[in-house]
Parts: sequence; C-alpha cells; structure tokens
Amino acid sequence: MEQRNESFTGQTEPASQLLTFMSGRDCFALEIKSIREIIEFDEVTRVPLMPLFIRGVINLRGAVVPVIDLKARLFGQEVTVGKRTCVVVVELQHDDGLHELGVLVDAVNEVIDLGPNDRTDAPQFGHSIRADFIDYIAKVNGKLIIVLALAKVLSIDEMASLVSLAEQCTEDRHHAAI
Repeated sequence: MEQRNESFTGQTEPASQLLTFMSGRDCFALEIKSIREIIEFDEVTRVPLMPLFIRGVINLRGAVVPVIDLKARLFGQEVTVGKRTCVVVVELQHDDGLHELGVLVDAVNEVIDLGPNDRTDAPQFGHSIRADFIDYIAKVNGKLIIVLALAKVLSIDEMASLVSLAEQCTEDRHHAAI
C-alpha cells in the first residue's frame, strides 16, 4: 500500500514519482526510484548475434552498460534515433547484485507526482504489450499511463535465454548452410 510521508514542514509528499517517456506512439512510465540517470543518445557499440532488442553496449564512466531498445523489446521494432532519443539508465536487483542497464526510448517527457489514489491494477487483456510487463496503470490528469514492471521487461534471466536461443538459431542456420 502506497503511503504519503509527512515532511518537517507538515506538507505531504507524493506516494511516488514517475518518469514518463515515449516508446513508439505510446506513453509509458517508470518509477523514479529505479532510475539512476538519463543520458543523451550517442554511439552504441553493437554486439554480434544479439537479439534485436539488445541495441548494444555503452561506456558509462568506465563501466560497460548494455542498452535495451524498449521499442524492440515491447513491439519488435527498433527505435528510430531522433533529436529527443535518450538512454534511461536504471538499476536492477538480480540474484548476484545490482546491475545497470540502459533503456533506449524515443523521448523523455516529464517527472510526475503520483498520489496513493492515482493508480489502478492493470487489466489482463487489451494491451499491445505483454500483461506481465505492466506493473500498474497511473491515472494522471484524466489520462491513463502504463507503468512498466521493470524487473519483468528487463528480466536478466529471460533476456539471457533469448540471447542463447538467438545464438542457437544462428548456429543451426550456419550448419544447415554447410
């Protein structure tokens, strides 16, 4: 259950904050607590034999950070890089510790405050993305925004399985061609 926190001034703070952004024509959001930083899109080093949604890697202050193309992950089509294209760097907890991943989005919109009554459970049908990718629906100024379940969308185990499958398919095609 979301709570409001009383600050020392007696004012209530929002239950949570969301970063809204565009992926394709759709507006999505992530809870700000999982976001480390937002960087301007620059060069991404492609990695051979990776699925379409793994755009490549970037060097972020000496650390190699994988970049996941959110549009490709959700809809199977790569982001077309434009002036507002950004990489949202997030931190994900996994079995072996904290991991940084970059999420390539078409454009970042704004940070919004979300009150405890401004969220509803996601319906299990009627979306253009997998239902398990949706954490909840935020109600903001009369509009509904899908808040992504970051741990599901960027599941390290699932992505590793997909990479392994892609490598196997490539190997099978190579052997069939010989």
